[in-house]
Amino acid sequence: MQEVKMELRNGHVEGKGEKAGKKEKSTFWAYVLWLFGGLVGAHHVYLERDTQAFVYLSTFGGYCGVGWLRDIYRIPSYVLDANEDPRFLNDFKRKVRTNRKPPFSTVRFATENAVAYMWAELFRNAIPEDEIFGINFRYLLFLTPFVIALGVWTVGNIGREQGSIWIALGSAYLFYPTLTYIGDDTMWVFLMVAAASISFDTFSKQWRLKPKKKRSLVRRMFYLGLAVAIYICFIGSYLYFNAVITDSNGEEIKLSEAVQHFLTSPIWLDLKASLEATWNQAVNQGFWATWAQLVDLTDPRGEINAYKVLGLSQTATQAEVTSRWRTLSRDNHPDKIKGTEEERRQAQEKFMEIQQAYEILSKAKNRRQRRNRKSEV
Repeated sequence: MQEVKMELRNGHVEGKGEKAGKKEKSTFWAYVLWLFGGLVGAHHVYLERDTQAFVYLSTFGGYCGVGWLRDIYRIPSYVLDANEDPRFLNDFKRKVRTNRKPPFSTVRFATENAVAYMWAELFRNAIPEDEIFGINFRYLLFLTPFVIALGVWTVGNIGREQGSIWIALGSAYLFYPTLTYIGDDTMWVFLMVAAASISFDTFSKQWRLKPKKKRSLVRRMFYLGLAVAIYICFIGSYLYFNAVITDSNGEEIKLSEAVQHFLTSPIWLDLKASLEATWNQAVNQGFWATWAQLVDLTDPRGEINAYKVLGLSQTATQAEVTSRWRTLSRDNHPDKIKGTEEERRQAQEKFMEIQQAYEILSKAKNRRQRRNRKSEV
């Protein structure tokens, strides 16, 4: 076994010296970005931990927000690392001197497994099940072990630890033929994930004694954007080719076909016409006038529904409202119903609805009268 060799310069690991004029990262801004963009790794981008940022983005905040919550107490350490703080580097020296290789971490090992499994499942589901232009893309399933090894390797190379992808890749492919004997895709993927992560942690990982090569912001964003674009393409492929929804009869329908049918359905055409009409009105009458009309259409005071309950148009006079209320109250009074318990209950609900509608319209009349008196003054 080769011994770990280090030389210290001014209390730093070799190759990790201070950079003149380097602007230090702020713990405050790291927490602000964590709060408002942490689920997509914004604070890790700020701290130049782009790999970890992509892991967060691709797993919905570090596997559905678990990593994001964990960063509440991890951010100060990340900031010290980014700033090459002597306290962090001295603690790192101690760890390297104490351990020939990074000790086993339950969190990192679990993350390797979780990320590799999620990426593998997304990759497998993104491959079209049917032939496209006569091409059978199912042969790409042979790359599943590579995606698994890539997930393990990506997580294993975050921070001050690193390792080669080849051992994880070989271990994953070693278990690739077991699908024939297992027969269960989920167990098969899990077996390859476990083999890749165990072999990587046992035989490949080591300390990162030299810092990663610094890249410009433009170059960093290019690589991160490329990774995100590839990831989105896999999601899009899954949604378009393989995703299904279940109707009320329990039958599965491809999501892409369901969307196409929805765009020609009456509910969408009516909604589209309403949106176009609203837009044209906003262009002609102005945004705030259109907004006021939209607010009125939502019936915030319940007057539109009250007229509907009483069976009257919105132009009915107060005398017509009162007359209609008296007639409906008399006809729907619960004491006149001699039917079943359910019928009496429905009559009671209808009677209360009529009273509430009349009360709403009476209050509206009083508001209008007060407003008119004020305007006359």
